[in-house]
Amino acid sequence: MDLSVLQTFVEVMRHGNFASVARERNIDPSSVSRTIAGLESELGIRLFQRTTRKLSPTEAGIAYFERIEPLIEEIQQAAAVAKDISGNPKGTIRVTASVSFGLKCIVPLLPKFEAKYPELTVDLLLTDSVVDLFTERIDVAIRLGQLTDSTLIIQQLMRTRYSVCTSPDYLQKYGKPQKPKDIEQHNCLLFPLVGFRTRWIFKDKIGNNQEISVSGNTIISNAIALQQCAISGMGLTLLPHWLIDEDIRSGKLVKLFPDYEVTATDFNTAAWLVFPSRAYMPLKVRVFVEELKNYISASKL
Repeated sequence: MDLSVLQTFVEVMRHGNFASVARERNIDPSSVSRTIAGLESELGIRLFQRTTRKLSPTEAGIAYFERIEPLIEEIQQAAAVAKDISGNPKGTIRVTASVSFGLKCIVPLLPKFEAKYPELTVDLLLTDSVVDLFTERIDVAIRLGQLTDSTLIIQQLMRTRYSVCTSPDYLQKYGKPQKPKDIEQHNCLLFPLVGFRTRWIFKDKIGNNQEISVSGNTIISNAIALQQCAISGMGLTLLPHWLIDEDIRSGKLVKLFPDYEVTATDFNTAAWLVFPSRAYMPLKVRVFVEELKNYISASKL
């Protein structure tokens, strides 16, 4: 049986439709449909129920998928091991991260990385949505905050520290808040996630917490956009250190309340490397992770 046919079946099961698989392979959906129909004919069973609106796996299709998927992964891992013996990373590595983290911490790394590994193609997906690693065939994801999915392999990339900051121009015009409570009298630039747009939490040196209500007339779903608005003097904002430390060193932004830890949700947050739950990590993934860690360390993030 043709391995590519089985791979197509596995991908259709993961995506739940022909169109997504066709889009990834840059082929017509009818081609994917014919491949599945050919597999059904060869097996003598129906794998999917088809209607004009929905594609649903049959009981037999689910049972076949549960047996076939681990075999396909074993074959793919065997191919990766064989390729890695040469010691030269080859092929394509699919990476995903949030838009802000990707632009700040991954994109600057790419010229050096691609020059060092010319036989390796980086397919970088920047999105603020949570991507299914299996469906999108992701090799490594960088995710922020706290993680709860125990089925994935997780490594901490770096701790995340948040700071309240604003521009010197804003402080000159509206005055500098002397204590966290003073924030309530200032315009804040807010992130629309739950918790981020209503209050910020401060912790002093002896561990006492206080919640401060925040409000403002600008709410933006992208951290880099909030950073730029803060630099433009529009108000106070809460941003991670990896995004603003350079601006604070250059004087574009001023870090407020240096004697406090501050967060919107939890003080124990981090940037995480997330991998699909596979036994073998290909060489291409190992070298990317190593280069990313080195870049972050060199950048003092």
